[in-house]
Amino acid sequence: MTAPIDLYYWPTPNGWKITIALEEMGLPYNLKLVDIGKGDQFDPDFLKIAPNNRMPAIVDPDGPDGRPVSVFESGAILLYLARKTGQFGGATERERIAVEEWLMWQMGGLGPMAGQANHFLKYAPQFDPPQVLPYAQDRYRNEVARLLGVLDKRLADHTFAAGETYSIADMAIYGWAQGWEGQQQTIEDKPHFSRWLDTLAARPAVQRGMAVGQELRNRKLSDEEKAESQKNLFGKIA
Repeated sequence: MTAPIDLYYWPTPNGWKITIALEEMGLPYNLKLVDIGKGDQFDPDFLKIAPNNRMPAIVDPDGPDGRPVSVFESGAILLYLARKTGQFGGATERERIAVEEWLMWQMGGLGPMAGQANHFLKYAPQFDPPQVLPYAQDRYRNEVARLLGVLDKRLADHTFAAGETYSIADMAIYGWAQGWEGQQQTIEDKPHFSRWLDTLAARPAVQRGMAVGQELRNRKLSDEEKAESQKNLFGKIA
């Protein structure tokens, strides 16, 4: 039996990539919560695994040559898990190229832009004093719209992001793309993207992955806890 992988996690779009992948691949895992609002990402022991003080990260006790290995950065984790299991990474070199293209598109484009949109549209206005910056809001809202348009055009001719086969690229994109409402986007003009969202949302493994730690996102914080969270998320340098 495969030894469980230790997953260092918090319920965010980047964290969901890995819970979805682990559920899809049928890999057992132990959940190691990294409360980013409390600053757990700066813990020295965690930094030994993830030196960029970001989750997710994994420790696989059954790594290459049977020895433990740690992996940080969500895209690198997805690629590692696809190689380990032989699943969702593309069956041919051409398929692998397409999977890697769209995974990198998410890592370098949709993820960072959607993250900035979330920041300036949702979080910054709640600061004390509020930071309502129309230029930044428009900049990132518009860039997310452009990127979702790119994806919609791609999906007009393909069932999934990398082609006709579901892959780690879809898993990576979904966590960010499903938050389109919070990024102040519309999807009525993106029918292929909308179809893709529904297709992924119906997958049981996606549902299980998205549910991991969901109650933590909805917890109520005191004003003091909110201030601490804001500092740890946006104002602290490791």
